[in-house]
Amino acid sequence: MSWLSGPFLLAATILVMEGFAYVLHRFVMHSKWGWAWHESHHREREGWFERNDLYAVVFALPSILLIWGGLNGGWGDWATWVGAGVAVYGVIYFGFHDVIVHGRLPHRIVPRSTYFKRIVQAHKLHHAVESRDGAVSYGFLYAPRVEVLKQALKASAEARVRAAKGASTAHSSERV
Repeated sequence: MSWLSGPFLLAATILVMEGFAYVLHRFVMHSKWGWAWHESHHREREGWFERNDLYAVVFALPSILLIWGGLNGGWGDWATWVGAGVAVYGVIYFGFHDVIVHGRLPHRIVPRSTYFKRIVQAHKLHHAVESRDGAVSYGFLYAPRVEVLKQALKASAEARVRAAKGASTAHSSERV
């Protein structure tokens, strides 16, 4: 493998993981059976862990297997680079999503760039819905414009938008 192929494969894997994560989040985690684990992520967390963290364990297994197969199993360098790309995506996801957006570890990072603010706002709009149906913005590295997401929430017959603290919890498009 050429010296450019490995880093290219790592970067390509990170980008492919965004599409894979979108599909998994939208069609598995928000499905009837996937919601059993993911629902904990849409509720107040008590303690360090939530049931949704089991997804991270499951998603780490292919990365570990690919890296091991590339280094020890004779699968070739490609497997190591792809496994590393999956792992890097996981680290980026944890750092941004769990630490910065959800504050699972203390930090002083404040989103200042337009891109950073958009991703954070999109994720907060995803969590504005109380149920598994009607949510918006399932991606992580890419999110549609916030105005588009707000319009989608207002137009959704399925979305039960969270009320502001102390307000009624009935569906209301005015709160979006």
